[in-house]
Amino acid sequence: MSESIPLPDFPAGHVWLCGAGPGDAGLLTLHAVNALKQADVIVHDALIGAGILALGNPVAERVYVGKRGGQSATQAQISQTLIELAQAGKRVLRLKGGDPFMFGRGGEEAHALATANIPYRIIPGVTAGIGGLAMAGIPVTHRDVNQAVIFATGHDPATDWAAIAHAAPVIVIYMGLKRIGDIAQILIKAGRGADEPVAIVTDASLPTQQVLHTILGRISDDLATHPMSPPAVICIGGTVDILENTNG
Repeated sequence: MSESIPLPDFPAGHVWLCGAGPGDAGLLTLHAVNALKQADVIVHDALIGAGILALGNPVAERVYVGKRGGQSATQAQISQTLIELAQAGKRVLRLKGGDPFMFGRGGEEAHALATANIPYRIIPGVTAGIGGLAMAGIPVTHRDVNQAVIFATGHDPATDWAAIAHAAPVIVIYMGLKRIGDIAQILIKAGRGADEPVAIVTDASLPTQQVLHTILGRISDDLATHPMSPPAVICIGGTVDILENTNG
């Protein structure tokens, strides 16, 4: 291409809330790469790998605010950090795994910035529940299977899984690896078939990606035999194996 793509300047004192995709640096948007190149400070979570950070401004400060291991900053502290850095005149890139508005607390951070009168920009990213599954060969929708899909997080015990069981043919669960055995039993009790296909994808899009194909009634047993570690995205429904059936 001979024509360059116009990309915005990153003004000092601004915060850009940016999705970095599921992990593979090739899934970054052009806006995300542009932000990385201009940022003075990159405030990133645990899902941002070294390959993505290496694309950033080499003199930019890296600030880790991951929420793992029980010793992480609170959401209020993260938001305050963004505000203080912007008030100091920095170009602040808040780099988040996946998409900042898909279970990524980006809405909370944007609200805090707006309340503090800090100018900000949203840069969407490829979410694991779509792009990560696609990298594992799983479409979240297919004309012959579903016209609706539910995206849910698995860590909230108050979630009404019995209602979700009837809401859509395909269910995609983020952050549900620890509770998926209990969730599966609730879904089955609510009427989902015990033989319904399930895929658990960890480290989606990365060289370390793993995919466990199982069925709803056998999830706990299969995970006991083949342990998996987060981050994981779980897909329940007929789209899990439709491509395998097509090719088979």
